[in-house]
Amino acid sequence: MELEQAFRLSDFYIQKLDNIHTVEEVHNLHDEMVMDYTEKMRKYFRNNTNSKHINACKEYIYSHIKERIMIEDLADELGVSANYLSRLFKKETGTSVSAYIREKKINMAKNLLRFSDCSMIDIANRLSFSSQSHFIQQFREVVGMTPKKYRDQNYTVQWDIEK
Repeated sequence: MELEQAFRLSDFYIQKLDNIHTVEEVHNLHDEMVMDYTEKMRKYFRNNTNSKHINACKEYIYSHIKERIMIEDLADELGVSANYLSRLFKKETGTSVSAYIREKKINMAKNLLRFSDCSMIDIANRLSFSSQSHFIQQFREVVGMTPKKYRDQNYTVQWDIEK
């Protein structure tokens, strides 16, 4: 399961847990959560029919998301030509390598905007965008709003810690 989906699922059940008051309700939620997670994993493995090259490519992107990733880097890592990898990736995923990388970087940026106090320039630098304005432009294209507007609507770092 992709990290983003796992975090969303975890957050969903944590929120549900906040409204539970009995041991029986906890057991029922646990059973619901296990079944939900199991079903999502079953669907994931059924749908994850990518070749080993594409799976390795996605793993590389995930583990190097904070770096500037070029198709040539991926191809060198996998020992194939950039043209071959580009065609294979598009064929198997329906999207280009660069669009996939951009989507993953924007997803990471969304998390940073929601759960951190990092400035726009820090996020742009952390995710290796060429500039803050490039980051804002790419974010707007993918999400449909500026990073500032996204943070204003979704910022959730408000911890209620009782001592």
